Amino acid sequence: MSALVLIVEDEPDLLETLEYNLQKEGYATRVAPDGASALNEAFREPFPDLVLLDLMLPDMSGNEVCRQLRANPATLAIPVIMVTARSEEVDRVVGFEVGADDYVVKPYSPRELLLRVRAILRRSAAPEALQAEQLRFGALVVDELGHRVWVSEQEVTLTALEFRLLTTLLSRKGRVQSRDRLLDDVWGLDAVVTPRTVDTHVKRLREKLGDAGACIETIRGVGYRFLSEPKGAGESR
Repeated sequence: MSALVLIVEDEPDLLETLEYNLQKEGYATRVAPDGASALNEAFREPFPDLVLLDLMLPDMSGNEVCRQLRANPATLAIPVIMVTARSEEVDRVVGFEVGADDYVVKPYSPRELLLRVRAILRRSAAPEALQAEQLRFGALVVDELGHRVWVSEQEVTLTALEFRLLTTLLSRKGRVQSRDRLLDDVWGLDAVVTPRTVDTHVKRLREKLGDAGACIETIRGVGYRFLSEPKGAGESR
């Protein structure tokens, strides 16, 4: 079954071009010219597998659309690629803070955008045979197949990107991961983001994990490391 991509774009010519190129690559598409219709399209079944989201929309900002997608359990894990003319670092940081998985600046190459769509969909649809079952680390429990996380038996809601960041760090516990390495392995296409992006997401991830956030150590001048063992416990897996 073809992946379904929701295109949110208020420029008719660009929307038509995006839809044509995506359909040519075999993707099913839906379109929305503004934020309100984007949310309507995103919240109806079948849910989209990915959202291409323009930042500057006539009725609300793309950041607000992304924020509402992340606030709804039905659309929480849907990958979002922001497509915008805004190229300042602060705009990228805000986009990632509200839950974007990638950020593409106009003008862009349609081929590059398609490669990013393909890469994110591939990561989101990793074969179950390659997924672990359930990881336990002290009070932290991660169900990779179910895309769920608990801390002290309380479920924690993470975005798709935050979940990938957590599982990447946890799977390499005890080993230092540089920011550049995390950009490559979690974001996939590091040219579109900066090392500061990693810091922003680690900060948000720690906040969501509460006490378990202390398991992620900052290694100054290098990156981050997940503890090799839970504090106060002698075993982990």
